[in-house]
Amino acid sequence: MKEEKGEDDGKANPWTMNSESTDPDNEKERPVRLYADGIYDLFHFGHARALEQAKKLFPNAYLLVGCCNDEITHRYKGKTVLTDKERYESLRHCRWVDEVIPDAPWVITPEFLEKHQIDYVAHDSLPYADASGAGNDVYEYVKSVGKFRETKRTDGISTSDIIMRILKDYNQYVMRNLARGYTRKELGLSYVKEKRIRMNMGLKKLKEKVKQQQEKVEEKIQTVAKTAEMRRNIWVENADRLVAGFLEMFEEGCHKMGTAIKVRIHEQLKRQQSMGFIYDDYYYDEEDDDGYIFDDSSNEEDEEFVMI
Repeated sequence: MKEEKGEDDGKANPWTMNSESTDPDNEKERPVRLYADGIYDLFHFGHARALEQAKKLFPNAYLLVGCCNDEITHRYKGKTVLTDKERYESLRHCRWVDEVIPDAPWVITPEFLEKHQIDYVAHDSLPYADASGAGNDVYEYVKSVGKFRETKRTDGISTSDIIMRILKDYNQYVMRNLARGYTRKELGLSYVKEKRIRMNMGLKKLKEKVKQQQEKVEEKIQTVAKTAEMRRNIWVENADRLVAGFLEMFEEGCHKMGTAIKVRIHEQLKRQQSMGFIYDDYYYDEEDDDGYIFDDSSNEEDEEFVMI
């Protein structure tokens, strides 16, 4: 069990020993008592990291964590989401915390440090206004006496950021809780506001569906375009190949046809020449047979043909 304020089991408590003890052995064994305070509303990992840094400031450290109650917190800072009891309980379940001090004061005083035997106070270095309203730093005293040890804040996370996220998506969280069985009265909604939220959420869902359909259509269009581009490239490649093949076949065919035509013309000419020679021989033989005679008795100079 972690030690709580006011508990006394009758045993000697090393944490309540006087820091000015003259026993050197006790001084060596005594842990350094560190104190960290805050509101710790909606306890998150940024809180845990700050407490981890405080715990690790010294090799042998005992970390006390003070948490302000609702009355003082609401007065100086504002309304919290969790109650003070819930915030105390959240701190008790943090592994770095050795002791939780409820109802912690807003401003750390010398009396408070002495009461809890606090050696150092750990917190980030930002100034926090005290209860005077004059803008003084609540850690002004511990800084002045050299008992302040700085820790670093975690960027990107804070209780205010978490609340802003909820407010930003307020309608969605309301609809989620209505769907889980919460009534509009439990959520602090009027009848008109509930209907307005439902209508707005319905329109939002419709827009999301339309957007999804548009994305699907665009995806299909891109797919078709890619397919068409691939097919066009294939067609172009095939067309080039087919045209080249056709031209090659056409050229070969034209060559063969030209050769064949030349051969036929040459054969025709030969045939015509051959038929002309035969006709001439036949004509002269026929004339001779029909009455032309050659007179061998005539002179060689005056050769005559005599009709019979």
